[in-house]
Amino acid sequence: MQFNLIGVPLQDGAAQSGCEMGPSALRTAGIIPALERLGHEVRDRGNVTPRPAQVVDHPNAALRALPQVIGWTEALAEVAYRESGTGVPIFMGGDHALSAGTVSGVARRAAEEGQPLFVLWLDAHTDFHDPASTESGNLHGTPVAYFAGRPGFECFPPLPHPVPEERICMMGIRSVDPAERRALSGSTVQIHDMREIDETGVAPLLRAFLARVAQARGRLHVSLDVDFLEPAIAPAVGTTVPGGASFREAHLIMEMLHDSGLVTSLDLVELNPFLDERGRTAHLLVDLTASLMGERIMDRRTRSFA
Repeated sequence: MQFNLIGVPLQDGAAQSGCEMGPSALRTAGIIPALERLGHEVRDRGNVTPRPAQVVDHPNAALRALPQVIGWTEALAEVAYRESGTGVPIFMGGDHALSAGTVSGVARRAAEEGQPLFVLWLDAHTDFHDPASTESGNLHGTPVAYFAGRPGFECFPPLPHPVPEERICMMGIRSVDPAERRALSGSTVQIHDMREIDETGVAPLLRAFLARVAQARGRLHVSLDVDFLEPAIAPAVGTTVPGGASFREAHLIMEMLHDSGLVTSLDLVELNPFLDERGRTAHLLVDLTASLMGERIMDRRTRSFA
């Protein structure tokens, strides 16, 4: 299988600086040899650069870097569309605002090839704000609402192929703002928060979603935010929320995704190496990516940080 690695040094969507170093950290942590050891062909496409920022007015004065995020969204939509035609694109971020572009690009590819696109959103947050509802002004809290075709994004690039809300599944949710809660109350987005995962276990929840994707003969885009994970094992993120997925829960999800054979694109987002501890979060993301792409428990090497 061919994987196209795309670096996205984007930090305009977040308040905490450092995410722009994420692509370099993942490369340094060995994402290319990890995939090559599994027999895959890996092509590093380098880093994306955004389109030039244009003057954009919006009544919400809290918005931060709106022109810059729009420029990134435009560029990433084109890159995602192009690279999804030649292999499995892996978008190495960068903050979660990048998914506005990556998902819209792969959705265009899926639509042109006659397949429905589904999205698995692994995150502590729903990222379901629109530009008017966000109080922080941080646009990494808006991508799902954008690629689902929600109103309020007139200032963003037109979205020819929104992802229907019923094809979006969120797992690991444990921090939802009031405005997002109101928007989601009338939505068909499937949400599995950490309480449900604690009560039910992650396997049956994911198995049911994957069955829906398979039955529809769909494609699956996976968007993995570092804050999906328990901060004790993945400290390199500016939006830590206690009570995240454990090491084994995360690997189980990746192993089940590999077994399904449905994943056609991947985001790795919100890695902030400035907040990491000797690269442990970057290495964990590489290990999780390897699990998603076929590494088995019996293949794992012992790593020492001593």
